[in-house]
Amino acid sequence: MTWRRVLLGAAGAAGAAAAVEVLSRGGLVDASALPPASTIGREAGRLAADREFLVDVAATLRAWAGGLALAVLAAVPLGVLLGSVPFLGTAARALVELMRPIPSVALIPLAIILFADPTRMEMSLVFYACLWPILINTLYALRDVDPLAKDTLRAFGFGPLSVLWRVSLPSAAPFVATGVRIAASVALIVVISTELFAGGVDGVGIYLADTQSGGGRADLLLAGACWAGALGLAANTGLRALERLAFRWHDARVEGVA
Repeated sequence: MTWRRVLLGAAGAAGAAAAVEVLSRGGLVDASALPPASTIGREAGRLAADREFLVDVAATLRAWAGGLALAVLAAVPLGVLLGSVPFLGTAARALVELMRPIPSVALIPLAIILFADPTRMEMSLVFYACLWPILINTLYALRDVDPLAKDTLRAFGFGPLSVLWRVSLPSAAPFVATGVRIAASVALIVVISTELFAGGVDGVGIYLADTQSGGGRADLLLAGACWAGALGLAANTGLRALERLAFRWHDARVEGVA
């Protein structure tokens, strides 16, 4: 099944590339605005050996990883607390619902004022954007834990902390991991968007902005965008593989129910 998905995904990507090639070379669209896929691919391959671009990629990944890690360290304990103590969860619900729809890019001016260092600014925005999907997934995962399993442990004399450690956290962990995987994709979007709008020294977003200076090069822009997409795909694939490795029991149970 995994190889079938890989092949279907590769076929879809090849089909999209072929469509771009035909549209551009056939004169259906302006080649200066949408270069042929072969040209974009050649530039993307060249970027793989470009030292300056690799420095930009490293800077983006540093801000991405730092902000995501901080969000996990804050959101998971907070979600466990709010999900385990009903009155705290109810009291915080209005604040969470108020804050989570605010887009991170709207906070760029505030982040520029608060943080002089570009990396810290990007990490703060990534932290804010990633906090909510991880927190919400943790909250709902704890609410959906089988009450019969918790009642059974209580009947055998286990206290609240034991019930949380033995039942609630193991049951919620796969859904928390899904929240982290969703947040990882959001984090990459936020980092590159922040680099584009706020500027800085290094980063994929900085590279994309530089490609449009002096008249602009659409082939370089789209080649850099392809690398941004590849980073997101790699992050999602890696985190998904870790999920399958860590929670094999959960996948087996879901398949058994299906």
